[in-house]
Amino acid sequence: MAKIDASAYELTERVVAINRVSKTVKGGRIMKFSALVVVGDGNGIIGFGVGKSGEVPDAIRKGIEDAKKNLIKVALKGTSIPHEITGKFGAGVVLLKPAAPGTGVIAGGPVRAVVETVGIKDIRSKALRSNNPYNVVRATVDGLSRLRTAEEVAVIRGKSVKDILG
Repeated sequence: MAKIDASAYELTERVVAINRVSKTVKGGRIMKFSALVVVGDGNGIIGFGVGKSGEVPDAIRKGIEDAKKNLIKVALKGTSIPHEITGKFGAGVVLLKPAAPGTGVIAGGPVRAVVETVGIKDIRSKALRSNNPYNVVRATVDGLSRLRTAEEVAVIRGKSVKDILG
């Protein structure tokens, strides 16, 4: 997949989860923070990243920088997605279904953050199995990255779009 240059897009950031982690040493506990961040342009470009630091703002900033390094392009159909798909990562499984215009975003926490940032207005989804935000975000991005439009499928099969859609 071709790398997408982050400087070419007006990206919005969204913090999905902030996690406090501690390390016990001889003198007591050392607290640090980890931030899961999603960035997107609201028009089919999405990326996610994780930042870790001793302070929350630094962790968020690092997460945004990490997210901008791995942007992907998502195939959209109007305000929804072209077809139903299941995204998987580790124990995280996310079911994504297209919805009619006016339905809105029917999705929970991490999935909602990803689909709203990518610019999807109408979708139905269900996070199955794991509810760990890291795995759910990665599963959602996996599903979105594997979406294909009718035009892409027609080219692969050597047919016209009319033949594919019936």
